[in-house]
Amino acid sequence: MGVYLNPGYDGFKKSLRSEIYIDKSGLIAYTNSVLDTEQQSICVSRPRRFGKSMAAKMLTAYYDCSVDSSELFQGLSVTEAPSFEEHLNKYDVVSVNMLDFLSMTGSVEQMLECFQENILDELEEAYGDILQHTRRNILTYFSKVYAVNKRGFVIIIDEWDCIFRYDPDHTDGQKQYLDFLRLWLKDKNYVKLAYLTGILPIKKYGVHSGLNMFEEFSMLDAKRLGGCFGFVESEVRELCSRYQMDFSEIKRWYDGYRLKNAGHVYSPKSVVDAMRNHDYHSYWNSTETYEALRIYLDMNFDGLKDSIVRMIADEKIRINSQTFQNDMKNFATKDDVLTLLVHLGYLAYESEQQSVYIPNEEIRQEFINAIEISKWTEVMDAVKQSDSLLQALWNGDEEAVAAGIARVHQENTSILQYNNENSLSCVVSLAFYSARDYYTIHREMPAGKGFADLVFLPRSIHREKPAIIIELKWDKDAEAAIQQIKKQGYVHFLQDYSGDVILAGINYDKKKKEHSCRIDIMPATS
Repeated sequence: MGVYLNPGYDGFKKSLRSEIYIDKSGLIAYTNSVLDTEQQSICVSRPRRFGKSMAAKMLTAYYDCSVDSSELFQGLSVTEAPSFEEHLNKYDVVSVNMLDFLSMTGSVEQMLECFQENILDELEEAYGDILQHTRRNILTYFSKVYAVNKRGFVIIIDEWDCIFRYDPDHTDGQKQYLDFLRLWLKDKNYVKLAYLTGILPIKKYGVHSGLNMFEEFSMLDAKRLGGCFGFVESEVRELCSRYQMDFSEIKRWYDGYRLKNAGHVYSPKSVVDAMRNHDYHSYWNSTETYEALRIYLDMNFDGLKDSIVRMIADEKIRINSQTFQNDMKNFATKDDVLTLLVHLGYLAYESEQQSVYIPNEEIRQEFINAIEISKWTEVMDAVKQSDSLLQALWNGDEEAVAAGIARVHQENTSILQYNNENSLSCVVSLAFYSARDYYTIHREMPAGKGFADLVFLPRSIHREKPAIIIELKWDKDAEAAIQQIKKQGYVHFLQDYSGDVILAGINYDKKKKEHSCRIDIMPATS
């Protein structure tokens, strides 16, 4: 056993000993299916806190030929795979965290030199008899070892993208790094599986990438590995039952990511921290502060601020993710920035609509924190005043509600285009931002004979609050909005709710540039 060559199973054993461990060994069944095939090169990119390092340690423990790790996998799902015994502890494994080498050196050139020296030293220690009289070179060493023992190598690189994140301006060094990986890994008989994991997908240079043999699995397209990226809903429900936690609150705080073949995906570390602390709040800044998010919010691309505010108000924004260069420097449009935020975990991506949105309350708070230090005063004023506006709605104060929405509109005209009912919906959602503390908010919710524009349903811990249905009109009449709610029977779909329901009609008169409001209260069962 070595530090990097065949390091054993201690890392994975530590994960298994943790208070909360969720079985993600299904990943091994997939890597076995592509091992020593044309699809053997895999790049898995996902945000911090989503179990990248744990997956790397699991693969290391499984493939490492220097140990017998069969006992560690007993009871895990991979043991049911036909390929489990076939590949268990059958390969030489090189398992490294590339950030360690960058931290020890400081430049790409030194990082690659340090990496190669360490790997070559360990190869000599393990296979000195084979490597006698062999030129000291990473290609010849790997080729010679494979030519003699025919075992093959599994290459696992965690934090593979560190140079693009920590030295984004060093373009020449980045190309040198990609060239090295291509030379070492591409079309080499000694490589049976190459597994890269990081936050960013493979960097694009020109039309083609030097590592174009890698299949990408990302937050934009997780493909068959969606269930390996985070905690799926069934796993979270089981944890809530075990720890006696309110599933609806966990869902509000940490759900929101949607990945193919997985459905709802939750932020793993946040869920674990919430269970262990028996508390619901943001655990995001334990690994990354909102100041990192602020850097991207302050980029002066047309429409970026408008898109961010609309997402805070629960809208989804269509993007083109194809122009993103998979680094943290080259941004041509706001879509490039928003695509990066998907990879960083600050936004979720909906593939069918090709749109992005803020996934949950934890991340929404990070956006609010970042916006506050970015001095988006008009947005922050709306957020801070939303408590009093919600109170006015509860009190049935029509003039105060109309005036509050008008104020939010006026103060944010430099950010938000305001020319249709959808724009009005965005302003109203921003104006009632604090309602999220008490309600689950639905936009365009199917109800009765149509779709209610906005519905506020009390969360389980705030059942005493009245439900709220808001109908919006543009250049029409607030009273007509109230009548539409009643005529369309929007209230009847709340028949399981026992409290009063506040009906609010809000209209914007484009000619007068005035907002009006009508409020009515009725029982949910009437």
